Amino acid sequence: MSKNLERSITIVFSIATVFFILAMSLNEGFFNWTFARHHNVMSWYIRPVILIPFIYFSYKKQPVGISATIFLLLTSMFWFPEPALADPAVSEFLAMEKEYLTSGWSMVKVFFAFIVVFSMAGLSYALWQRNKKAGIVILVLIAAGKVAWSVAEGGSSGASIILPAAIGLAVCTAFVYLVVKRK
Repeated sequence: MSKNLERSITIVFSIATVFFILAMSLNEGFFNWTFARHHNVMSWYIRPVILIPFIYFSYKKQPVGISATIFLLLTSMFWFPEPALADPAVSEFLAMEKEYLTSGWSMVKVFFAFIVVFSMAGLSYALWQRNKKAGIVILVLIAAGKVAWSVAEGGSSGASIILPAAIGLAVCTAFVYLVVKRK
C-alpha cells in the first residue's frame, strides 16, 4: 500500500472516530440506541479481543491498522442486537455508566478520560518499540483499572465486568507473548 493511501485511510478512520464520539455526545437518540445494544454482553467480550489487532498493528508499526482498530473498538458496543432480556447486573452497571458519561465534566472525569487515551497510546508505543514486558504490564493495568473503576463506581453491578476483562486480558497477554516471542 502506498504511503499516501495509507495516510489517507488513517485520516478517514481518525475522522470517523471523532464523528462517532461526537454522535455519542450530541445525539441522545443515537447514544440511547447504542447503549441499548451494549446490554448484549457479547459486546463486552468482543471489545477486549479487538485489542488483538491493535496490538498487532502497533507491533507492525502500521498507523492505518491502529486507527481502524480504535474505530472498531469504539463502535463494537452496538454490533450485536439488543437482548430480549438483559441481565439485571448488566442493566444496573450500564445505567451507572450512562449517567457517568452524560453528567457534567469535572477535573476527575477529564483525568480518567486522559488515562484511557494515555494507556492506549502507551500500549501502542510499548509494542511499537517491541517492548513485550511493558506491553503486558500496560495491558494488566488497563484491565485492572477498568475493573477497579467499574466496581468503585458501580458497586456489585460493576463486578459484572470482571469475567470479560479477565478473559480479554488473558487472550491479549498470550497474543503479546506469542507474537513478540515469535518475531
